[in-house]
Amino acid sequence: MELTHFWIFLIPPIAGGIIGYFTNDLAINMLFRPYRAIYIGKQKLPFTPGLIPSNQERLAQKVSDTIMGSLLTPGELQKLAQRLLKLERLEAAIKWLVKLALEQIKQDKEQKSITIVANILRDLFGQSLPRMLRIFARKEDFLEVQINQVFDQILLDFKLSEAQAKQFADWILEIVLPPDVLRRLIVDFLTERNIQIIDEGFREKSSGTYWVVANLFGLRNSLLRLRAFCLEEPGITNARLKELTFSLEIRDRIRKWLLSLSLQNLPVATVRQLRKTTRDAVRNYLQNRGADFIHSLSDSIDWENVASIALKRVGSSAMVISSVDIVSQELALILDRYLEKDLEKIVAEVIPILSIDQVIISRVMATTPENLESAVQGIVKSELQAIVNLGGVLGFTIGLLQTVILFFN
Repeated sequence: MELTHFWIFLIPPIAGGIIGYFTNDLAINMLFRPYRAIYIGKQKLPFTPGLIPSNQERLAQKVSDTIMGSLLTPGELQKLAQRLLKLERLEAAIKWLVKLALEQIKQDKEQKSITIVANILRDLFGQSLPRMLRIFARKEDFLEVQINQVFDQILLDFKLSEAQAKQFADWILEIVLPPDVLRRLIVDFLTERNIQIIDEGFREKSSGTYWVVANLFGLRNSLLRLRAFCLEEPGITNARLKELTFSLEIRDRIRKWLLSLSLQNLPVATVRQLRKTTRDAVRNYLQNRGADFIHSLSDSIDWENVASIALKRVGSSAMVISSVDIVSQELALILDRYLEKDLEKIVAEVIPILSIDQVIISRVMATTPENLESAVQGIVKSELQAIVNLGGVLGFTIGLLQTVILFFN
């Protein structure tokens, strides 16, 4: 066979293989390249940019629809949420948050927590509580049980001790009714009119020996001399009154009277009426002036100091630290029951809020053609190379078939 005839039979399979190989390689490259449009003057060259860059927006929409339609369906998201929100994970997350909050309170150097808690306490005690009191105070049975309980358990059983009765008696005789105060009370009482009334009453109502004394001597002169003596000799009068108080054992009598003072010694009807009166008085005061009292009391309290003490106590309390596990378990159980009941509804509401489809579209659109090509090549590089090789094999096979046809012809 001559050399010319040899090349006639050899060239078709070689040329077919080369054309098939590089055609497929060019087709695959044209999926991504060129990355940007190429212009000659104002005319854009066809097939620029590549197929995927020129249709990246539509590709992003298709990817989003595929993922949301078959992968991230509401049912799949609900199953994913159920796996993520198992009771153990919820408990661990809540426990971590509680411990983090306690640590933050301890390390709060700028005292933000103190300010927040102080504002909450100030608003609760100074604003919310008075408003609530105004609302509840309109009820007829407002604090009835509580006031009755205080009356029965405290006031009804209240009795002064020996030391308290002695101090109370000393206070009455030394502060409330000292000798000078008694002297002035006597002077104020013994007016001309009162002396005349006493004298006339003594004369009219006395009998026997007292009638003789009343009508012969009377009380008028004696009372007038007593009043004059109290006015002219205040020091001597005070001394006499003090001696009289000591002689008559007034202090001891008052002490004994105070020791015997108890509501239980009163009749049952009187105690019931007193309890009703006390209840009505307290309720009326709270209805009319309770809100103003609480508001003024709130203004007088240093809430920052109260909040600081409370937070320090919370941060260092062994009871709080030991209760973290229990609190976490209880909160996790409550949250788990709530999620078990309404998880499907929550997922349905969360999907539009998260806008996962828009996130996917945005991420695909934000990916450069170079990165998109690298990502695709990294995933199906061997498969794409197999397509290129297959093109070469098919081209070689067709060329070989043409050689066979030429040989037989």
